[in-house]
Amino acid sequence: MTGKFIAYYRVSTQKQGNSGLGLEAQRKAVTDYLNGGRWTLVAELTEVETGKRNDRPQLTRALALCRVHRATLIIAKLDRLARNVAFISNLMEAGVDFVCCDLPTANKLTIHVLAAVAEAEAEMISVRTKAALEAAKARGVVLGNPSHFTDEVAARGREFGRKVLQLQAAKRRSDVLPIIEDIKASGITTIRGIADELNARRIPAPRGGEWSATQVFRLLR
Repeated sequence: MTGKFIAYYRVSTQKQGNSGLGLEAQRKAVTDYLNGGRWTLVAELTEVETGKRNDRPQLTRALALCRVHRATLIIAKLDRLARNVAFISNLMEAGVDFVCCDLPTANKLTIHVLAAVAEAEAEMISVRTKAALEAAKARGVVLGNPSHFTDEVAARGREFGRKVLQLQAAKRRSDVLPIIEDIKASGITTIRGIADELNARRIPAPRGGEWSATQVFRLLR
């Protein structure tokens, strides 16, 4: 294995969390899976939570760290995340790759299933839209100018793309700000000093590479 990884462990009860019951087995599964190759385990986070709840602060933090470090979330078993598709779907929407030690193909499999569902929904919407247009045309309704419609769709596409980029930038900022606050708390308060510390912690800049003082200034602004 190569690359950066964030390990996420989950135990169901506080007793298990305190005793380490099940936790060591998860950690061993992760280290065994990563054994060999050039990899870095950036952080390990443990959640004491029931599998029926989706609001897990440690998992949220793990996902944020994955985005910050451009790392892959690694878990020992698939059921350590959840047993419902909705939660896995939300995980995929977080923009983070993950791998399960007991089922390494789960990531690709999940993507394929979600893509198939999305494709089926798109096809059904297309069929309903065509049927509605045909019905409107049969009633004598004059449909819009195709060229105008194309321009409108293109404009909407550009606007949607712009909003997606803004959302990604906002998410990136919310992930990095707690780290910057931690750096400030350590006594480093200058823009240049913060940039140097981010680079020392090997946290990639928004577009990759190293942080500059200008990038830190823009993020804080």
